[in-house]
Amino acid sequence: MIDIQTLRRIYRHNKTVAVVGLSANWYRPSYFAAKYLQDHGYRVIPVTPTYTEVLGERCYARLEDVPEPVDVVNLFQRPENVPPHVEAAIRIGAKVVWMQLGIVNEPAAQQARAAGLEVVMDRCIKIEYARLFGGLSFVGVNTRLISSKRPLWVPY
Repeated sequence: MIDIQTLRRIYRHNKTVAVVGLSANWYRPSYFAAKYLQDHGYRVIPVTPTYTEVLGERCYARLEDVPEPVDVVNLFQRPENVPPHVEAAIRIGAKVVWMQLGIVNEPAAQQARAAGLEVVMDRCIKIEYARLFGGLSFVGVNTRLISSKRPLWVPY
């Protein structure tokens, strides 16, 4: 299991996120998460062959088509579709593979770790950010963080 300090470090040092499976429909979780990241200073790169543009960003059909370095590959894909995207993340030199809520593929995660990538599975990139930096508690959601100390790094 990944710890809080590791998640904070991932958010702090990795600002370019390729979202594989990003939808242009505002009501889809991928759109909501990507928009949230954009609103919090992250560069979001849509990776989907379905659209030409999402959230004002040009879409790419494959990770290998992205013309700039990618820090985090955020996967909105079924678990059985994860391995080729992990292989692509390794090829392009990504630092982190992030599988969204409900997505667990341990063999792909082991492959990514063996190649030196960090892996986050079965967690939402938006929810974790909000949980760690204060965006959930106002609605009564249990953030599982209780501390009298301020975080070492505040994102704003």
